[in-house]
Amino acid sequence: MRTVPPILEAQDIRKDFPGVRALDRVDFQLRPGEIHALVGENGAGKSTLIKILTGEYPVGTFEGMVVLQGHQAHFHSVRDSRQAGIAAVHQELALVDDLTVGENVLLGDEPTRFGLFDWERLYEQAEAVLAILGIDIDVREDVRRLGVGEQQLVEIARALRRNDPILLLDEPTAALAGNEVRILLDLLSQLREQGIAIIYISHKLDEVFTIADRITVLRDGNTIASKPTDEWSQEAVVAAMVGREQEATPTVNAPPAGDVRLEVCKLGLHASTRGGHPLLQDVSFTVRAGEILGIAGLMGAGRTELLSTIFGAAPGPWQGEVRVAGNPIALRSPEDAVAAGLALVPEDRKADGLILPFSVLTNLSLAHLDDISVSGVIDQHREVTHGEKLVADLGIRTPSLHAETRTLSGGNQQKTVLGKWLMREPKVLLLDEPTRGVDVGAKDEIHRLIAELTSRGMAVVMASSELPELLQVSDRIVVLRRGRIAGEFTRAEATPEAIMACAT
Repeated sequence: MRTVPPILEAQDIRKDFPGVRALDRVDFQLRPGEIHALVGENGAGKSTLIKILTGEYPVGTFEGMVVLQGHQAHFHSVRDSRQAGIAAVHQELALVDDLTVGENVLLGDEPTRFGLFDWERLYEQAEAVLAILGIDIDVREDVRRLGVGEQQLVEIARALRRNDPILLLDEPTAALAGNEVRILLDLLSQLREQGIAIIYISHKLDEVFTIADRITVLRDGNTIASKPTDEWSQEAVVAAMVGREQEATPTVNAPPAGDVRLEVCKLGLHASTRGGHPLLQDVSFTVRAGEILGIAGLMGAGRTELLSTIFGAAPGPWQGEVRVAGNPIALRSPEDAVAAGLALVPEDRKADGLILPFSVLTNLSLAHLDDISVSGVIDQHREVTHGEKLVADLGIRTPSLHAETRTLSGGNQQKTVLGKWLMREPKVLLLDEPTRGVDVGAKDEIHRLIAELTSRGMAVVMASSELPELLQVSDRIVVLRRGRIAGEFTRAEATPEAIMACAT
């Protein structure tokens, strides 16, 4: 049987950043009608390779060669690769917040009439694209008012609308719930049947083994192996990613019941999104010291809105009461929440959890400036000492404390968000998608850290779209549906079937 020649190749690619070799003689081949999974730990070089293939790192900034349909490609910009037929959905969303969903979906291809935008046709075409993808979002809604999961779907719709011959997807399901993931995987299967070549980057190995025809593993900027999926096992992929056999992640044992740390009483939230319907209605629960309360629910159920409201950052008028250690708190702003002993690791770490151009040290210090200052002036020695301890304790991989946070991998950025709060030793830690977009090794490390924090008496509320994660680490699980609590399960009662039935 004749082998189909590659449509896209990376040949002997090497890419350096100051003090770091991101890629070292990497080879990669993509064939028409193939879904090729590219996997590796955070920092393995996956996103760097994708940025080379899409022209974000232009020719001349790396060694080696990109070959497109048998000819060397000279991409000087993202526009060059886009015009050559490469569509990409990056892990970092690239939507225009001030535009509507429809405007973002058709950005650059807006229909015109008599030299003016034809708004009715624009929204009709956008609705048609979303309908084909099975996405139920108002095309006239401003993108800034959508949750991260919905924004991810809009980004995917924009990339898929033109049926380019090559599609690159970097963590496309990181913010999607189970039903949205199934819709996307079914769509990718259809695109494969049409001959479209797809590079699929994901830390969710179940998805990779479901959808991929071939798997290539990168580690420390090197190509470790590339084989058809049926020649891999999940254990072999993980071992190739981390360079060793994966240790079993311990299941978090239920702690002895401690004092009530957090009480949420009849919480309601109103905003103009979701068609004007309340985002939260009559939500009440408690969390004890040393306990992990999981928050489950489909996208749009209110998980993020719940944690944001508890943290004093409600996206609209709210009512109800929040108590910490038995004391009611005003929650006029996040400052009130922090003063009361609350901390939040937000869903979108890049937009809400970090200041990316700032150094790792500065980001780690932001939440406890009062602890490292004398008479209002930062004690730099004390700041560095605290920063070095956090980097060591959390295993943050960074060239130095003074490296820009934007240069870190996703897992290390997430550890930095966690680290900035831990010096304050909050009474209650709110986690919104704490392992979104991080690799299996970093996920295990974060789970172990959560277990350690609860063993010291901290109360944790964790919202996640990954049901296996909630089942593994939670002592209890509350299920949200349309802003209401639809059910509550103990560890013994919680099963995937029971929770999904409750959520839907």
